[in-house]
Amino acid sequence: MVENIVMKATTRTTIGKANRRLDKSQLAAVLYGAGVKSRAISVDRHAFEQLLLHDDSISSHLIDLIVDEAKPVHVIVKGMQHEPLKGGLRHVDLWAVNMRKPVTTTVAVHPEGEAPGVKTGGVFMHNVLHVNIEALPDDLPEMLHFDVSNLHVGETVHVRDLVAPKGVSILDDPDEIVASVVAPAKEVEEEVVEEAAQPEVIGEKPEEE
Repeated sequence: MVENIVMKATTRTTIGKANRRLDKSQLAAVLYGAGVKSRAISVDRHAFEQLLLHDDSISSHLIDLIVDEAKPVHVIVKGMQHEPLKGGLRHVDLWAVNMRKPVTTTVAVHPEGEAPGVKTGGVFMHNVLHVNIEALPDDLPEMLHFDVSNLHVGETVHVRDLVAPKGVSILDDPDEIVASVVAPAKEVEEEVVEEAAQPEVIGEKPEEE
């Protein structure tokens, strides 16, 4: 289980385009979900951005959100909007969850170990960085790990190979490739060129069986 994060927020009176007048130290957000009245709020921008900087699984973290010094509300990050030009964070959706009902969110997947295929010249490809999961809020994992210590050139790890903690269901296609070790591109190109270079003998009869 992931340790909850405590975050303070205040009710926001500026909405829509008026958000541009919001103090730059504050980040516009909206709170909605189970057992709460939907409302516009703001959170400390620096604190939230630092959280993103050190955690690529923010959507699977439970946050104890304290709005206007009231009783904490259990929320998870449900969505984020960025500035179209500069790419800076503009808005965050915070979803209040029912602790007794499963939620659907995403979690990061990370490799563990050293792939033997890489030591022999292969290239490690990490195709899937996050997967969709379903679990009770208290059972949300920080991330999922997969072992690559037996992964040789030409071998793959699929979603079905991921091991989720008890109470956690992975919702993605079991056949989707999470990671693989492939032959170097130069080696593949040389094989293709070699095959193409083989001359065709016109009129040669195929060998009889």
